[in-house]
Amino acid sequence: MSDALTELADFIRQGLGDAEEGRARSLLEALFGDRYHSRHLETTMVRDALGLASRGGTSGEDRASSRRGASRTAEGVPFAGIVNPENPPSGPYGGASVVWFPTEDSGSIITFVVGTRGLSPDEGVLVRPGHRRRVAALRRLLAREGVECWTKPDPSALGVGVPEVARRRFPGFEGALQRYGELLYCIAKVPRDDRDLGRLVVRSFFDLYAYERGWQVLKGAREEFDCLLAALRTGVFPHVTPDEVHELLLRRRFVVLQGPPGTGKTRMAEVIKREHFAGRGMTIQFHPAVTYEDFVVGLSPDTLEGSLRFEVREGYLLQAARAAADGPFLLVIDEVNRADLGKVLGEAIYLFEPGEVGGESGRRVLLPHAADGERTFTLPENLYVLATMNTADRSIAGMDLAVRRRFAFVTVPPDRSVVAEQGLPLATETFDRLQDVFIEHAPDDALVLLPGHSYFLASTEEELRERFRYELLPLLDEYLHEGLLGPCATELQAVRDFIQDAVGADGRR
Repeated sequence: MSDALTELADFIRQGLGDAEEGRARSLLEALFGDRYHSRHLETTMVRDALGLASRGGTSGEDRASSRRGASRTAEGVPFAGIVNPENPPSGPYGGASVVWFPTEDSGSIITFVVGTRGLSPDEGVLVRPGHRRRVAALRRLLAREGVECWTKPDPSALGVGVPEVARRRFPGFEGALQRYGELLYCIAKVPRDDRDLGRLVVRSFFDLYAYERGWQVLKGAREEFDCLLAALRTGVFPHVTPDEVHELLLRRRFVVLQGPPGTGKTRMAEVIKREHFAGRGMTIQFHPAVTYEDFVVGLSPDTLEGSLRFEVREGYLLQAARAAADGPFLLVIDEVNRADLGKVLGEAIYLFEPGEVGGESGRRVLLPHAADGERTFTLPENLYVLATMNTADRSIAGMDLAVRRRFAFVTVPPDRSVVAEQGLPLATETFDRLQDVFIEHAPDDALVLLPGHSYFLASTEEELRERFRYELLPLLDEYLHEGLLGPCATELQAVRDFIQDAVGADGRR
């Protein structure tokens, strides 16, 4: 592939090299008209300070950095990149930028960095939850490709430097990290010996920057651009498979599937029971009326022969343990957090310790009643527990920490691929609009309210419209009425109105 981006990526990969002065500027300017629309190019946005090392000089940025008290490790730190076009054509700048720092011997790192003048004029980008989440998703995306990458939890947290453990991952770039460490919020090493991977890293940074700036991407680059955005959406809500949960079950024994309603947690548990346990399992559902006597052991009245007496009744846990004596057995607990777990588990909580289950040395408890002649009870090694938990219901109390630490937790997010595979454009478009609102604006604790993919599944468009009208719209109305989305309520209202118009609802709230 020979295009402006590939040429730029090749230039960045080589490091400082022997390129003629001004080469970085010409390559950056060539992106506009080749990858992004030429109308977005302004003379104030391109910075080329790669001659600092050879000139032994100090750029306006470096002088500003010195005034801020940053120690200097070299006469100049060469860099080049694109900054907010509202800045002056030279000297210190502010706002978000995409910049690379080349060296003679170690190649280049490419970064997202805030100018020494501070967040302005990009406060709206740098403090927005969506930008932070996309940058974190970019790190995960590149890490899966074997790229060394680091991100700051909060891009707007000026004064928070690159931690030492992260600095050690980028040897050879000490000058840039010391000079600008408090301003960098995403760093990736550009692979020097892998042309395709180097292009991917450079493309990802520039395309994400273009997305945040709202630049028009030209037709020839649109597919790559859209693929990156889809990957970043997926990265915000990592996909999990039944096979992965099963592998975790084998290691940890006690697992909770958590997430908002409609993400298929119960369905996944049933798939695991059917496909990985050959159907050997039982499913129960917790609710506020479930007691210790229901789950562990209790007494049941027996009026046989006209007299009242009590017999010991084994609860679900003891029944599952008995079944596990004949081979691997899965106990599925649906809606586990709807019951008072401390009271339901009682002393049995002591048994839920993954590394100390079953066998002669395993943990045991003394039951209040003898079951099948035995007062002591232990969990057999063949018993596995898989629970589901709704994270969106604010009326349910959080799980007790003593219980929580005994389980491994897997978040099951809404899955866009399931929606797209059914081939209903309205479903996919609506899902994307809602997901974008949550990713872009919702506080972290409100992400769990994103409706699951089951709200978008239907056999026909008519059935889909009916689901939207009678299931999805009432849910969104409830969110808005209760004020659960905080600062993104206006954005959610706009999507809600789009859905109403699309399905032809009568508008009554």
